[in-house]
Amino acid sequence: MKICIVSDSHDHREPFAAAAAEAKALGAEAMLHCGDLVAPSTLHAVLDIGLPIHLIHGNNTGDLFHLQRFAHERPDRIFYYGQDRSLELGKRRIFMVHYPHYAKAMAVTGDYDLVCNGHEHRAVIERITNVRGGTTLRIDPGTVGGVSAPATYALGDLATLEFEIRPVPR
Repeated sequence: MKICIVSDSHDHREPFAAAAAEAKALGAEAMLHCGDLVAPSTLHAVLDIGLPIHLIHGNNTGDLFHLQRFAHERPDRIFYYGQDRSLELGKRRIFMVHYPHYAKAMAVTGDYDLVCNGHEHRAVIERITNVRGGTTLRIDPGTVGGVSAPATYALGDLATLEFEIRPVPR
């Protein structure tokens, strides 16, 4: 299963939609948004693309009441979890959170195959040694909104855990 990972859209609808559309065209079946969506209405830019969106909030929370309501109205498309989330997709254990220090700590537990975060506004793909003697993949896709850094997202395959950072198409 291919997935698209984004973060820090900060209401920048056009690059958010461009990343989602390209990811879908390249075979993505779901999107993870690692926080700082801000306004729930930003999701209108990607709804018609058809990817289910798994979403947490970040430090720029925006209107959480309406975000929860918006997700409730689209239970087949938007999955809003609050501050963080542990979930399973493509037979992989995934943890999502906005903050990198929290993500690194969760990666060290060895409980997850993939830990995703945002907040840094710079893309990172790294393997973190965990307490079980293996490694856990941590990905920060950068800022899909292009906020004080180039607009990027991550695309990869959960079957192989191979991911790449991609520039958002213009």
